[in-house]
Amino acid sequence: MRRPHFPASVAAVAVSAALLTSCSTDSGTAEATTTDAMPRLAVSYDGGVLILDAASLDVVGSAEVDGFTRLNPAGDDRHVLISTGNSFTALDTAEPALTDVSFEAKTPGHVVRHNGKTVLFDDGTGLVRVFDPAGLSGGTPATTEFTTPEAHHGVAVELSDGSLLTTVGNEDERTGIVVLDRDRTEIARNEDCPGVHGEAVAADETVVVGCQNGLLIYRDGVITKVASPDPYGRIGNQAGDEDSPIILGDYKTDADAELERPERVSLTDTVTGQLTLVDLGTSYTFRSLGRGPHGEALVLGTDGTLHVIDPGTKTATRTVDVIDAWTEPDKWQSPRPALYVQDHTAYVTDPANKKIHTIDLDTWAVSGQAELPETPNEITGVTG
Repeated sequence: MRRPHFPASVAAVAVSAALLTSCSTDSGTAEATTTDAMPRLAVSYDGGVLILDAASLDVVGSAEVDGFTRLNPAGDDRHVLISTGNSFTALDTAEPALTDVSFEAKTPGHVVRHNGKTVLFDDGTGLVRVFDPAGLSGGTPATTEFTTPEAHHGVAVELSDGSLLTTVGNEDERTGIVVLDRDRTEIARNEDCPGVHGEAVAADETVVVGCQNGLLIYRDGVITKVASPDPYGRIGNQAGDEDSPIILGDYKTDADAELERPERVSLTDTVTGQLTLVDLGTSYTFRSLGRGPHGEALVLGTDGTLHVIDPGTKTATRTVDVIDAWTEPDKWQSPRPALYVQDHTAYVTDPANKKIHTIDLDTWAVSGQAELPETPNEITGVTG
């Protein structure tokens, strides 16, 4: 099959005609569907990305991609952004195929979606690009841009009033956040956040970022610091629900550990500032956090169980056995089970057995599984 050319970091598509989603024509032949977006999953593996039907878990296509691959939904319920090498490149899950829509980046980092806008952060330059993902199907959409004073591993969020929240840092340290108005004039700043990392949006357009000693909460022009109960209490990964004031986060206390395997998670009330720790009795990783359709806090433990926490009472209410117990690998890029939630279904990857499992979040039953042709790593999806 002749392969089209894409950016240097992304190899050509390898989609089998037999795997493409198809529909019958009057002549009885089949042709690939090119316009209808359906619920799909994207699962990375060493060398590419699999595209799955979110309901049947059938593999409907694949794309070859060089290097370690990060996956993020693009924000339009159809495309997924692949971060690898020197670009963010759009994968059309409806075709399915890689597109020629690509945003060059020295070091592609976080992708944030909020209020109909998608924000890309280039760790290598500090360049922040904001665009409307609805335009992806028509080509590369127009962007508005801002560059942080110094490049760093950061993140940015554009709010509904056009203001922009970005992290503050450089290649040596990250210290906090700054908020700029629509004209990019500074309106708020807080640098009491060593090691700032990650973001989540809670109810009332409240933005939360993690620190090595707590969290910063931004709402209505004001930044508030929530301190961890430990001198070093790092919250670096968060899962938010824009209808809930509660943020789920990880929680680590060993500043000297090369790889800490924590057994507690944090729940922070963004209205009161109360931070509560919940002991799971098992460790978890940065790919273990999710939120259910009713705001439930979900954590995939290394015991192979999905732990369900009531964000109101801050207590674990149930567990669902999904896969065998597992151990977090030493390298963060290595495959490990991952949790992804879409609508009322939780998806759990099982790299050891090259499988994917589904959990019905209304009945809390393991509702399905499928074998995969490759060892899964990251997972995300689109609702179609």
